Amino acid sequence: VEDQRARWERKRSRTAKELLETEHKYLEQLDLVLTYFVTILKAKGTLKPPVLETIFGPLESLYSASHILSLHLEKGNLGPALENFCQSLDLYGHYAENLEQANKTLKEQVRKNKSFRRFKKLQETRPQFQGRELEDLLPLPLQRLHQYKHFFRDLLENTSPDTAEYQKLAKSVKSVCEVSHWVQDIFDKRENSLQLLRVQKLLKGQKTQVLTPGRWYIREGWLLVVPSKGEELKRRMFFLFSDILIAAKPCHPLHPLNSNKLSCQAVYPLHQCSVDKVFGHTWSQGGLLSLSFPHKTLLLMSSNQQEINDWYRSLTAAVR
Repeated sequence: VEDQRARWERKRSRTAKELLETEHKYLEQLDLVLTYFVTILKAKGTLKPPVLETIFGPLESLYSASHILSLHLEKGNLGPALENFCQSLDLYGHYAENLEQANKTLKEQVRKNKSFRRFKKLQETRPQFQGRELEDLLPLPLQRLHQYKHFFRDLLENTSPDTAEYQKLAKSVKSVCEVSHWVQDIFDKRENSLQLLRVQKLLKGQKTQVLTPGRWYIREGWLLVVPSKGEELKRRMFFLFSDILIAAKPCHPLHPLNSNKLSCQAVYPLHQCSVDKVFGHTWSQGGLLSLSFPHKTLLLMSSNQQEINDWYRSLTAAVR
């Protein structure tokens, strides 16, 4: 037991030391943005206050929360340090919510505002920036949040469960995981919106509504449709979402407007669909999937075994 405790203590000390060292580095990077951008821009009035607020969000509050954390860590007050810091963790969620708009506004100001463009370029050439641009520094808080999760977990794993500090650390781990999920959810939703928008633009006309609230993009790819009568196989592009499957074919290559677009052939709702593998259980060449809907059966084929297995898994998960 004594050996185990000594091992825990050594690992814990190492992690606490690394947390403090990386916190100092993180504070230096935040300080660059605050000193050379936020403070000077406020004084000069180059950007209007709402624009400044949009680009930098709660960066000053994040800095002060981290500064207090580092002071506690320097004194070795680990449990209280993390417990106190966790009260500021919501700032990271709000920062993530604002980041897309921040990048958009920054791009806009660089394009339209000549004096800001010049100022930004000048600041970024300072040796302290080491060739980095403002755009490289703005995502730092979210990268740091990811690191906190691992540091806090390591500290918890190397703390004896029968100490008062263990409870404080367990609470900190729970808080940082909750905020990490919140941030991940923001990114997943944003990525999903971009995918829906991309597919909407790929399809000719506005007849097929891809952009629907609550819909999630899953996958896409070319598959062969096996007709019921002895006609030849038709190659179609399929888009799978959480609630529908879209089949599309390329528009005519000489069409003046839509040569690089796809024409929607059918939209299959998944809520009354069942999926079966017709063959393709073995590692032979490819396979065949049968999709049964109330008034239609769709046979889809691929000569690639891996591809048909992936589609089978994705379709059954979506239908489920």
